[in-house]
Amino acid sequence: GVDHSLVDISHRQAALELSGTHAAWLLNAGCPLDLSLAAFPVDTVTRTIFVKAEIVLWRTGETSFRLEFGRSFRGYVAGLLAEVSRELAAA
Repeated sequence: GVDHSLVDISHRQAALELSGTHAAWLLNAGCPLDLSLAAFPVDTVTRTIFVKAEIVLWRTGETSFRLEFGRSFRGYVAGLLAEVSRELAAA
């Protein structure tokens, strides 16, 4: 009997897991945060940006991160990470 609206947003977000010795370096190519363990310890979570995409960044381990972002940014974020990864491999 109460006016309301119900919207399913369960498919709104996408996520990527990023791990390895250069994970923080890859993220810092587009994220302005200090991702050193002292400044961003394990289990820290924050909202930030990766270039132009708003993300939720969670440090899940010493060298592992989880990124969550709007599904419409999935190709953009993955593409940028792949590009930076290729630059790292070429260096």
